[in-house]
This record gives sequence, C-alpha cells and structure tokens, in this order.
Amino acid sequence: MEKVDLKRYEITGRLGSGADYEVKAATDLQTGQQVAIKRPVPQAISRNQHQTIESRTDKILQAYEEIGFSTDLISPIIGYTDPDIHDTFFGDELRTEYRVVVETRASGIPLLGDMMSKFKGVPIGVGQNLFPLFPLVQPSSIPAHPIQNQLLDLEEVYLQSGYIILDLRPQNIFYQPGHAQMTLIDTGALVQLNDETPKGRPPFDINDTCLEIIKFYTTPEEPPTDSKSYRDPRGLRPIVNIDQELDEMARSLSNCATAIVESGATILDKIKERSYTEYAQFRSDLTSYLDQIDLRNRASAESSGAIQSWQEAALWLKEDYWRGFLFNPDTEMAEYSTG
Repeated sequence: MEKVDLKRYEITGRLGSGADYEVKAATDLQTGQQVAIKRPVPQAISRNQHQTIESRTDKILQAYEEIGFSTDLISPIIGYTDPDIHDTFFGDELRTEYRVVVETRASGIPLLGDMMSKFKGVPIGVGQNLFPLFPLVQPSSIPAHPIQNQLLDLEEVYLQSGYIILDLRPQNIFYQPGHAQMTLIDTGALVQLNDETPKGRPPFDINDTCLEIIKFYTTPEEPPTDSKSYRDPRGLRPIVNIDQELDEMARSLSNCATAIVESGATILDKIKERSYTEYAQFRSDLTSYLDQIDLRNRASAESSGAIQSWQEAALWLKEDYWRGFLFNPDTEMAEYSTG
C-alpha cells in the first residue's frame, strides 16, 4: 500500500454510494487493472462535514497496514492520496481537500444491490436471499454456510490485533457463488476493544459481531414459495437497541420447530448475557442453528415448490445490472442450475 497518483486512473462508472463513501469503478491506465476509487460522499465534502469520515479512513488504512494485507477476505487496498482538492479528477467543483483510497475491485455481486437501483425495478435483495438466507440449491463442492464462516474467519484475524469489524450489512459483502468466496469491501465501522463506548450501551466486544451475523445472515423463516419474495432484502434496520433486537429475533423463532427454537435461543441468550468470549464458541452454536434450519428447509422445499422459486429468482442474476459487476452469471451459476 502506497501513495498513488490519480492521473494513472480513468473512471469508468459508478459502483455505489453509502452513508459515508462514494465508490467509482476505474481502470489503471498503466496496467489495465480494474479498481474501485473511494472518497467521502460529495454532500459531506461540499458542506465541510467529512472530517469524521476522514478519521475513519485513517483508521482503516492503519488497520490494513497492521492486519488487512494478511487476508484475502477484504478488498486489497492499493494505495491512497494525501488530502487534496480532487475536482479535476472527479469532474466537480467541491473545492475542498479530502483523501481518496484506491482498492482492487471486488469480484462477484454485492449481496445487497445499490438502494437507488431498487426504484428502477432491480431485485436488489436477491443475493442476500439466495445465498446466506435460503441456500436451497448449492453445489456439492461448496462447504456448508460459507458466508457466515468466512465472516468469522475474517473477524478472528482482526481480533488477534484487538479489532472488531462492525457494519457487516450485505451491501458491504461481495460474493462469488461459483467459488463460494466472499469479500468485505468496507471496514469503515472498525473499533478497537479499548475504544470509548457510546453512552448507554455496554463496551464493544465480539458479541456485537455475533449479533450482526445472526441478524443479517440467518433467518428462521420458511423458504419463500413465490420468487417475488426474493426481491427485497431482509433485516436491514440498523441495530439501535440490542435488547429490542434480541427480543424481536426471539419472537420470530417462536413458531419454529423445537430444535430450531432451542438452538436459536441459545445464541440469543448468550449474546444478551455477552457471554461469548471467542468466535469459536459462537461458530459452534451458529453451525448447530443453521444445520437445524437446513434440515427443515430441505425436508419441505421440494413439496412446497420452494426450489423452483429459488431457481426462478436466480435467473435475475443474468440481468444487466448484475453483469455490471465483475460477475459472469453463466459461469458462476452453472452448477446451481441442476441443484
């Protein structure tokens, strides 16, 4: 990771925009490499309200220097610029200094597409629904629960240096179905175990990560029998009140089979008590819970027509929106068509 000159890059399109960062697709004019160019959202820059984002960027770069280069589960950071005015490169007139980060462009699709694309009819939640939530069709070469396990692998790497990565929402995860490979594209919500805790909540620890994984990447719901139910994302409301979140998850479990209720309640109780002290404990409980859900889903999927709905939804990945990423649905989904 080193300082870069933006003159060597040519912007080729827009990849997305979140609460803090805007991301552009670009090509390295010297090597032909496809990259992602990330900067604070222009609205914050224009109002000179991007200092918090800049501090977050500095923390991301520091952690990447310490740990990030050692894992392939996050987008490699190629380099960054000094704070400067970048109006010429981006074609705007913000007239304010800020830092730009250049990353290797992630392969695959985001598990949640750009929210603005939803208004254009794009089924932005299809990735989250097809792969982590309702994996009814999965090639035999793919291990069970790949996304959840890789998230835990990544968190374990960072925890060894005293960090926890939060904000694990599906818009921050790219996934290659054919390789069962996930990539986290945003480590902006990075906290250290000794960071000051916001008023009114317990100190940050791994239980916060466990809560996010079970919220965004599991569901006790029965698989959809209508492909339309795969269109929209699930559970994306930010976690504001931990106890309220856990209570709502417990209610959603209540109508499930006993084995699912018991294995899910075990996790919720431990998170509530903040009793997880290492990810291996959570991984074991999570695997038991997901295995019970899979047993139920597979037992009922054929008779209910759920697999047909899954495969109908999977065809949406052939649409132009998803081909705009580094993703070829014809090859990535080839083994999924036969179940």
